[in-house]
Amino acid sequence: MRTKKKNIYFLLLISYFLLLSSCAMPKIVILDDPLSLEEHINLGVAYEKKGDIDNALKEYKLASKKLPLAYLYMANIYFQKNEFDEAESAYKKAIKKNPDNSDAYNNLAWLYYTKKENLNEAEELALKAIELNPSKKDIYQDTLRKIRELRGQK
Repeated sequence: MRTKKKNIYFLLLISYFLLLSSCAMPKIVILDDPLSLEEHINLGVAYEKKGDIDNALKEYKLASKKLPLAYLYMANIYFQKNEFDEAESAYKKAIKKNPDNSDAYNNLAWLYYTKKENLNEAEELALKAIELNPSKKDIYQDTLRKIRELRGQK
């Protein structure tokens, strides 16, 4: 009799698990992103430092919905990936959304230098970067100097 009870309980237990497995499990839906825009940027930077640029790009894209600085970070990733058209587009968006972002001007100038095109515009962008942020003048002047050297070769 005791073995019969055990078998019945065992069959009930198996039936219960089979019933549960045939039903859809409830899903948790997150309506609001638990991370702030700045946290997405920070997470992107962390991914980037580890060399995981695809996940970094995803985080920057999430932040770009409302944080103009994210376009600069996205552009830098595209530049690293040699996706120059996407990089150019993102640098231009960064400038459009935040016209005071000197790094966006300088990096777009550097992109044009790298591609050896639009060198007149590249020079103007580097000069604008210097004008906007004189504290980074040495960095931006290096870009400007290289652009001018390349223009002199043509």
